[in-house]
Amino acid sequence: MAMPPVTALSPRCAEPALPGTWKLAPGKAITLEPRDSGILRVAHGRLWITLEGPHAGRLNESGDHVMGVGEQLRLKPGQRVVLEPWNEGCPSYFSWDPLVDVAPARRMRLEDIVQPLADLRLALAFGGHAVARLVTGLATMAWQSVFAPRGTFEERACGRHGAMS
Repeated sequence: MAMPPVTALSPRCAEPALPGTWKLAPGKAITLEPRDSGILRVAHGRLWITLEGPHAGRLNESGDHVMGVGEQLRLKPGQRVVLEPWNEGCPSYFSWDPLVDVAPARRMRLEDIVQPLADLRLALAFGGHAVARLVTGLATMAWQSVFAPRGTFEERACGRHGAMS
């Protein structure tokens, strides 16, 4: 039984292991329409990138770009882009890294302080009333335990009216 011939890859098309990237095979194309801002980076090979128009400027500022390894392109949300490998018969690899939109720091205003102060004043008022009621209750309980008449239930009841004293 004859073994089929083994074809070796040419060195310029050797595919490295590139974790975190997308492989785009020769003759294939992909359309991206990101929901968030991000950076498209070429990790291996070259990409022919077509940005959706309209485009302004000179003719060489059209929507077509050829990008090589290490080059990057920042995309906005909803901006459509078509990617195709530029290499002859070799796949290309690219990565997509979303950008985190950082909101500018807001300046503090007087209104930002007034409401928490009002809440704190109300909490202290309720807390003060609760402490006063607690102290009154403890003092009453202490007074009754020291000076209240001792005896059974029947002894404390008013015999003449049948009521408790």
